Amino acid sequence: MIIEVQAERTYPVIIDTAWKVELSKLLVGRNKAAIIVSEKMQASIKDLIATDAEVLIFPIPDGEPGKSSATLNKIWDWLGAAGFTRSDLIIAIGGGAVTDLAGFAAASWLRGIDWVAIPTTVAGAVDAAIGGKTAINSEYGKNLIGAFYSPSAVIIDVSWFDSLSDRDFAAGLAEVVKAGFISDAKILQLISDSKILDLRSNRAAVIELVSRAIAVKAEIVSSDFKENFGREVLNYGHTLGHAIELHCKYDLRHGECVSIGMAFMAQLQLSLGLISSELAQQHIDILKNLGLPTTYKRQAWPSLLSSMYLDKKSRGKTLRLVTIKGIGITDRLENPDEKILLAAYEKVSL
Repeated sequence: MIIEVQAERTYPVIIDTAWKVELSKLLVGRNKAAIIVSEKMQASIKDLIATDAEVLIFPIPDGEPGKSSATLNKIWDWLGAAGFTRSDLIIAIGGGAVTDLAGFAAASWLRGIDWVAIPTTVAGAVDAAIGGKTAINSEYGKNLIGAFYSPSAVIIDVSWFDSLSDRDFAAGLAEVVKAGFISDAKILQLISDSKILDLRSNRAAVIELVSRAIAVKAEIVSSDFKENFGREVLNYGHTLGHAIELHCKYDLRHGECVSIGMAFMAQLQLSLGLISSELAQQHIDILKNLGLPTTYKRQAWPSLLSSMYLDKKSRGKTLRLVTIKGIGITDRLENPDEKILLAAYEKVSL
């Protein structure tokens, strides 16, 4: 299956395919290719690829800590020492942290060279690798330094998911659930009564959920590439989620933080009369059924609120949250009363 994304360039998201075969096709005619991969995954990656191109492996620290200016500087040095030109290719193999960093390296080297994303996690496949948002983290927040720069292609081989822990698999599904609430009710129907083990053993279900979530994101980013009003809906649950990521120093997975963020939004929207109690409870039931967290530390609130004001959707001192009025009906909430925010947070805090 191929889903096309139309942004500053049109590129394919190739789903349910053999990544080595697809990548070999994309390497035809290239002189050099740099594979950016996490340190724990670097072994034997090069030997798996059939190509005449010179392939260099650039290992980076695992997870969000690798998305730093220090790591990016090392990549620039590697690219410079290897003599990378605009005709060469950067390949990102890994989770969202790897594709975010590699995409930004590609965007900034020679003002932009081609890159290919090969996500190895559910979260990477349905979220980070799609849409052209590339970034590194700052000590002041997640993804605050970056660029909009689309890949030449995204290759999704779901066999990568077999190596994921149940925790990582579930964390990726948080982004799938988000896509259901903001756009595709069928996703919620498919996932509502499924446990992680049930889903993991059903390849067809995984492919359908991943494909549907990608289709949601592809449609949204094709109509709004640079995160104006339309694309903001993809950040449902992310304003608090990103703040929690920063507060816990990335000990929780991105999807786990987004899960807590969606649980918070369910309580906030219910308190404001934006959604029914049934829809609010549906948030909690689906997330808990997948084994995802829906609560966080009560004492963290002052720090979280401060970080939320630095969120990318905020404008000046105006805090803006993505809301829903029903499944697939999105809106925005600006400058809600902080007492109301705290009351909603207390319902999802320990």
